[in-house]
Amino acid sequence: MKKLLFVLSISLFSFIETSAQVEYKVVTSVESIVPNGLGRSRIISANDTKDYKAYTTTQTEEDNSRNKSKRGDIRVKGFDETKLLNFYNIGGIRFQNIAANDAIIESKINTMIEEGWELAFVNSAVESEGGKGDGQGIFITRYLFKRNKQ
Repeated sequence: MKKLLFVLSISLFSFIETSAQVEYKVVTSVESIVPNGLGRSRIISANDTKDYKAYTTTQTEEDNSRNKSKRGDIRVKGFDETKLLNFYNIGGIRFQNIAANDAIIESKINTMIEEGWELAFVNSAVESEGGKGDGQGIFITRYLFKRNKQ
């Protein structure tokens, strides 16, 4: 019985050790809902990594100084940009464009799964036209992937 408990505890410890070694990746699709097809739609995936701590300050009652990070330092130069089609064209909403975007997004997701990533979470939002003369709008989706660190 002691041997069985020992083996189980080692197995459990090994599982906990490996499950903590996870990495995450965010992929974002931005699809334009600007009338007349004037917007830009893309899938964006950063290849560069950043440490958020380098751009973070802690505010306290004694020290409420602003974060002095420069935008140029925060930006990444290495990223993949996959072209998508806009939801609208000159004639209005274009369902063929939506189907084409779905096929490209599916391809991206399937490729990442083949590379060992697991789709863990999806979050989407929309900023649509705000009334006469606005003419702005995007549909944004963030795909959060995870996998065991390699």
